[in-house]
Amino acid sequence: MESNPDYAIELLSQCVIGDSGNIPFLHSFLATLKKKHGPPKAKGSLAALWGTSHGGMKKAAAAKNWRDVVKQGVHIIRSSPYDAVCLLAMANACKNLEQNEAQRSYLRAALEAAPADVEVNKQCAAFLKSCGEFDQAIACWLRISNVPKFSDEAQKAMSELHVEKTIVAGNGLVGRESATKKSTDNIDESSSTVPRITLLRQAIEKNPADVESYLELADLVEKDESIEEAQKVLNRALSASGGDMKVVEHIEDRQLRWAKHGMHIAEKRFESERTEANKETLEKLKTGILKQEIDVFSARTSRYPENTSWRYELAMRLKAIGNYPEAIKEFQISLQDVRRKGVVSLELGECFQKIKQHQLAMRNYSTAVDSLTDRETDLRKRALYRAGVLAAGLEDLESAKKYLSVLAELDYGYRDVAQRLDKLDSVPDKSAE
Repeated sequence: MESNPDYAIELLSQCVIGDSGNIPFLHSFLATLKKKHGPPKAKGSLAALWGTSHGGMKKAAAAKNWRDVVKQGVHIIRSSPYDAVCLLAMANACKNLEQNEAQRSYLRAALEAAPADVEVNKQCAAFLKSCGEFDQAIACWLRISNVPKFSDEAQKAMSELHVEKTIVAGNGLVGRESATKKSTDNIDESSSTVPRITLLRQAIEKNPADVESYLELADLVEKDESIEEAQKVLNRALSASGGDMKVVEHIEDRQLRWAKHGMHIAEKRFESERTEANKETLEKLKTGILKQEIDVFSARTSRYPENTSWRYELAMRLKAIGNYPEAIKEFQISLQDVRRKGVVSLELGECFQKIKQHQLAMRNYSTAVDSLTDRETDLRKRALYRAGVLAAGLEDLESAKKYLSVLAELDYGYRDVAQRLDKLDSVPDKSAE
């Protein structure tokens, strides 16, 4: 497809429209556009405003039809890949779709198209701050700090970012220490990696298909430079390897780790400042990570249908978002791994109870109680509690007393088990009448 970029763009555009959160597709699409059109003709401020070519996007955005925003945007950037307004709108759509890495990719493309544009830099700074990438966020504000109308806002934002970076670093959530606190050991360690980085870059120049060198280089670049630079290295690895699945999965794992790092930053921010805005940001990040994990684990179950571990991980995420019917399907397949029989039966019981299939829930709780070992005490307590409470709800008082009594013997202070047993003891035994 390299000799026919138009054909590649046609195929990749359909892939991006169909799966806007698929990062390998998106990166290949943007890279192919760049290869066809060359670098931006003029870099500067584009005064990001809606134009006549953005009518469909504007209408879709107003209706909060975010997938249509992406679709409209794909058609625009096919012929105009450096349309910063379009790229920002697509980034915003991905934000609302909770596709954080796709949002990052469109913001990076907008910044490349218009590095001096105020709105582009402000949106990039906001995103980078939410990910805990404070140095990169500061760099965005610095680029527009000389714009008269925004100089005060930029200076204030940079000061706040410096403070937040220091606070977060003090809680051990930033991989790179602040310059004022770097110990001699850390400086020596950082310096010692520089020759290795150089050697790896040279190895890649000699052999562009050397995947292992790319992956090691990404590790060192992430530590010594930034996540963004590491992402660039991995994108090159993906392209050079022709979409090697090992590289794809390496990128998936890193993106999940980076997303979780951003969530930890948001958690720390919410702990120190319990505002509605911080709470909303944290909840969006949590939901976004769940969706990202579902995409990754769904892809892996397709690649490795016999791997019950991926089935289990996918089922847990489906359960977490409330998709109980699909979670049940995946849990039932993961039951093939007998080592997980107890915990999977417990999860199945909870899913069946959520969809009001109470007899199926009861059977699975019973299996969980019988299968969970002494080394899985917390899970067994949960299974006993669920079984006892559900049995009471189904008016099976004998079973309810049996399960809750066993639980009380294990942990009398577990939740409200004592009160429930007292209540059951006060109910007349109809079978004795």
